[in-house]
Amino acid sequence: MQQIFSRPAYKTITERLLEPRRFIQVLTGPRQVGKTTIIRQVLSNIKIPSKMLNADAVLQNQENWVHDSWQQVRLMMRVQGLSEFLLVFDEIQKINHWSEFIKKEWDDDTFQGLNIKVVLLGSSRVLLEKGLAESMMGRFEVLRLGHWTYPEMRDAFGLSLEQYIYYGGYPGAVSLLGDERRWRDYITASMVEATIQRDILMQTSISKPALLRQTFELGAAYSGKLLSLTKMIGALQDAGNTVTLAGYLDLLKEASLLAGLQKFSPDMARKRASIPKYQVFNNALLCISQEDTLTAAISDRRRWGQIFESAIGAHIVNSAFVAHYDVYYWRDGNDEVDFIMKKQQKLVAVEVKSSDKSASVGLAKFKARFQHE
Repeated sequence: MQQIFSRPAYKTITERLLEPRRFIQVLTGPRQVGKTTIIRQVLSNIKIPSKMLNADAVLQNQENWVHDSWQQVRLMMRVQGLSEFLLVFDEIQKINHWSEFIKKEWDDDTFQGLNIKVVLLGSSRVLLEKGLAESMMGRFEVLRLGHWTYPEMRDAFGLSLEQYIYYGGYPGAVSLLGDERRWRDYITASMVEATIQRDILMQTSISKPALLRQTFELGAAYSGKLLSLTKMIGALQDAGNTVTLAGYLDLLKEASLLAGLQKFSPDMARKRASIPKYQVFNNALLCISQEDTLTAAISDRRRWGQIFESAIGAHIVNSAFVAHYDVYYWRDGNDEVDFIMKKQQKLVAVEVKSSDKSASVGLAKFKARFQHE
């Protein structure tokens, strides 16, 4: 019998749910990274009565849904004489004012001494974390789940390093790797369009949805490269202004699709005025933009160089989302460093080389300039 693969978050969330009731557990991350799968694994192995509810199919204005669902659990506990219960809400951010309703029910249980433990799942992290900040202070813990790493895809599905670099880390697409067209269609429809339509457009007022999609497509094709917003406007139809594009890049970053990395500088104004370096969160999002194959990409030295460097960047920005640190690039004239990672007062500089080219002097110059930062 095939062993079921569990991501590291499975162990963390299990340990937290076995503790005495203290915090609501929040599991957030992009679509198709295994949030629901992890919780189902937990529910099947943990010895706590449970119920999992999905808000995806509930109308946004059904404001009694949370209360009614909670009341059913309370009734079940009384009838069956249960001392504890685990209640899971999937895609909870789809309900209007969800955080206020969750807070009320959680606080009522706390006051009444009811041992109902709660897990919230959500793929729209900006909406989820906004609701948590507004209403749920002191009542929750967040566990961020990022895209699958190479060791995970290798151990779970047997992907080679080259396959991971090209196809990225979407488990649902693994069965389609033998059919390039079908794989591209799946990633485009199930990942890109689903995220833009359901996690951005349905939740945010966007004046030009077509421009948002074009911004993603162009930025993803430039993953690992710099392109000014002014030049981007020239390449897009009905592009508006740089402020609009910068806002769209922020939305795409919050959806874990595409980041526009800023140039590292101690001066915040210079950071914001810098030319963005585009970086996808999953390398599949770069490779669907081209009509090549893995074999053709590997044989094209220049193309493979971009794919390789983008894969490193995808790992870095994905890890930054999980571990809460900032990512930049640095350039001064011809000297550059591909990625600068900053957390609190610590800096880590990374220069990516996809060939045996001589070492860059950028790292040495960056260190000399910012060694006291």
